[in-house]
Amino acid sequence: MTGLLATRTTRRRGIAFTILIAISLLLMAFSSNPAVIELQRGVGFAFRPIQGALDEAAGGVARAFGALAEIDRLRADNAALRDENGRLAAENARLEEIRRENALLTGLLQLQSGFEHQTAAAQVIGRESSEFRRLVTLDKGADDGIERGDVVIAQGGALAGRVVEVGPNFAQVLLITDGGSTVIGQLATSAATGEVVGQLGGVLIMRQIDAQVRLGISEEVVTAGIELNGGIRSPFPKGLLIGQVVEVRRDANDVVQTAYLLPAADLERLEYVLVITDYEGGLPPVEELPVDCTPVAPGSSGSSDEPTLPDGEQPCYTPTPAPLPSPSTTP
Repeated sequence: MTGLLATRTTRRRGIAFTILIAISLLLMAFSSNPAVIELQRGVGFAFRPIQGALDEAAGGVARAFGALAEIDRLRADNAALRDENGRLAAENARLEEIRRENALLTGLLQLQSGFEHQTAAAQVIGRESSEFRRLVTLDKGADDGIERGDVVIAQGGALAGRVVEVGPNFAQVLLITDGGSTVIGQLATSAATGEVVGQLGGVLIMRQIDAQVRLGISEEVVTAGIELNGGIRSPFPKGLLIGQVVEVRRDANDVVQTAYLLPAADLERLEYVLVITDYEGGLPPVEELPVDCTPVAPGSSGSSDEPTLPDGEQPCYTPTPAPLPSPSTTP
């Protein structure tokens, strides 16, 4: 039974194969027939516009898909470029900030190396700028040798203020633009002096200037460094730049005039300063105070009538007596 089925299957396959060969031979014969060739050409010519349209449509679809893929790729590239540009911009800003800080620190180091006083460099870490106070806080204090009353200068040696409060690792500086700050200033041209006080807005006022002195716009004002009677030193060393004259107001009926100064340092943007640590304002140290040298009575010791001083002592001075109050009169 099984052999009979296998024989039938083989016979069917042979018949199918024979039919396919016959059909192939017939098609080959027809395809070489001139009439069939002409028919193929006619059908091809008739369907050529449709085929062109289909080809163009297919090309358009392919181009559309390609454009979509290209747009997605461009979007991804643009996003990557934006991220890279942002990173480069941030890096450039960081490098520019480092360059600016290096320039500031280099200027301070050059000033420190050529300055006649000992100084400590400090960074501004806090600021109080209200309508009443102009204070900054430094990142160094008593542990670095800074004391209350030390003078603070900014880049270029311009006067910034004085230390008013000190902690182990911080110091507060009262700026010269504060309303409670007073500095005796001296005009660079005439050497006339006046009181330089702070005010709101950052412009300094120089008061009590002799009205006969001719003031020029842009004239520089420096610290006078005047010593008072009794050897009392100025709180500020002599010659520190305070600012420049920007306006002068005169009163024909007054004996003094007033000048308005633009501070030499941008005190609202202080970042790094130098604190002068070896200048002693006010009374000098005890070892530098004058001594009493009352003349020795003639004949008591030696033959000279002149006063004598022990070796190494300073010359004496005569304190100016304070005026006595005038007696009050009763009507």
